[in-house]
Amino acid sequence: MCSAKKAVVVCIGLGIALGGALLALAQEPAQQQGPVIRTQVNLVNLFVTVRDKSKHIVTNLKQDDFKVAEDGQPQQIAFFSKEVTLPITLGMLLDTSGSEQYMLGAIQDAGGRFLERVLRKGDEALVMSFDSDVDLLSDFTDDRGQLDRAIRKARINVPSGGSIASNPGPVGSRQITGTALYDAIYLACTEKLNTEAGRKAIVIVTDAQDEGSKVRLEAAIEAAQRTDTVVHILLVADPHFGGGNGGVAHKITDETGGRTIFVNSEKHMAEAFDQISEELRSQYTLGYYPTNAAHDGKFRKIKVDMSDHDLKVLARKGYYAPKE
Repeated sequence: MCSAKKAVVVCIGLGIALGGALLALAQEPAQQQGPVIRTQVNLVNLFVTVRDKSKHIVTNLKQDDFKVAEDGQPQQIAFFSKEVTLPITLGMLLDTSGSEQYMLGAIQDAGGRFLERVLRKGDEALVMSFDSDVDLLSDFTDDRGQLDRAIRKARINVPSGGSIASNPGPVGSRQITGTALYDAIYLACTEKLNTEAGRKAIVIVTDAQDEGSKVRLEAAIEAAQRTDTVVHILLVADPHFGGGNGGVAHKITDETGGRTIFVNSEKHMAEAFDQISEELRSQYTLGYYPTNAAHDGKFRKIKVDMSDHDLKVLARKGYYAPKE
């Protein structure tokens, strides 16, 4: 897919993905027609959100306020900016397993308002649902109407033996055929977001209970890390269905630079979407050329610290180096 968004990313010269950018290092005078010497340099970009002790987003920081280390080694920040206009490629993933049957209407209402608020010119989004299967309800588009209709198409998965129990409990819960959360993350990243440039994020509304995915949790997280995708989770947990798996949700979001927000009411649902929208529009971009230039395909740990230790940073925990 070729979009205006990609052109904007190229124009600002950030080279967001970890793909190699060939830079001319030296060139003989024109009259000598000497060869151009080139080398491969990999720019690592971090999208960072900063909050103070009161959990308010901080928007007036400078480059000197940040420190970046890779595998414990300090890195020199080569690029710094506050990103409010860089396009966003967004995936909205909706859990349509039986455990979300009582919240689906609120999820659809708040999700539609969220996309209307967060998407701007140059942005694109897709909508997927997942239960025992993963379904693409809308491919990438900037058409708000199409996205809203896709969200409204989401339906709770009903077991083949009949409708979901009207009085949910352990028996009704076991009737659900499965929830392919990890598969949904993996497919969204590897099949859709892997070829996109710029800021990439997934917002998932789920109780984070996975039952039946073909891939493991670690594979889903790795897929997000390899595609530089930040994952945010709105943890909607119905106690009738065993509650939510906060441990899994936090692991996914912590490792990818996102946030888990617990939601227990329709009001909290709208507030949670508003918080994610604010974060996506209030980020800093930090770019550095790693001192470890090896193309070994290994995972590199990243740590972002602040000069002011009272500030809390939200950023991904690492990336996979390119491989020869």
